[in-house]
Amino acid sequence: MAQPGCTWRMLARMRSEHGSRGTARGLQRKILLVPIDLADRPAWLRKIYPKNQVPCLEHNNKMIGESLDLIKYIDSNFEGPKLSPDDPEKQGLAEELLAYSDTFNQAMMSALTAKGAVTADAEAALDKIEVSLSKFDDGPFFLGQFSLVDIAYAPFVDGFQVFFTNIKNYDPTAGRPNMQKFIKEMNGIAVYAQTKHDPQELLALTKKKLGVRRSSND
Repeated sequence: MAQPGCTWRMLARMRSEHGSRGTARGLQRKILLVPIDLADRPAWLRKIYPKNQVPCLEHNNKMIGESLDLIKYIDSNFEGPKLSPDDPEKQGLAEELLAYSDTFNQAMMSALTAKGAVTADAEAALDKIEVSLSKFDDGPFFLGQFSLVDIAYAPFVDGFQVFFTNIKNYDPTAGRPNMQKFIKEMNGIAVYAQTKHDPQELLALTKKKLGVRRSSND
């Protein structure tokens, strides 16, 4: 699916590029990005992180895993512009959407692998995202202005558009203008673009993983 670790790597780069000079140098010293081949994970990874999962981060002699935990940890423990909202209403929506992210991804993956038309659960999940993107009018993102929520969802909303369009002959953003605008705005952010794989490469890998040889909505 989405490139492993792209969510927290985007946050790290954003902190580095948009923080002060001192902040950028400090962050670069503290975060060393190590690429991992998911099909051939090195033995040392299990030694330092028994769960043997990526992404993971070693900081201050402890290991942190899971993308959502990582972006929250980086936002709280490193200098730079905070991407968690101060507004109580936005905080509430942020918590709701971050908690919902696994449900959204599961609904979409189930629909992608199922035979026949796109499932009602996937349609409902997409509609929830579309409505959530209209809650605030001070910007094109989930909370109006760019936040952790956008980092958590962007790789999947973006990726699912490619996968569903090519595998199910179904564009998840059709008739959902807020999602269309969100993807366009995200793709215009340089640090997000730097974390993305070629979409056609990801599509080929996903088709291979799912055993799909051709596009079909059968």
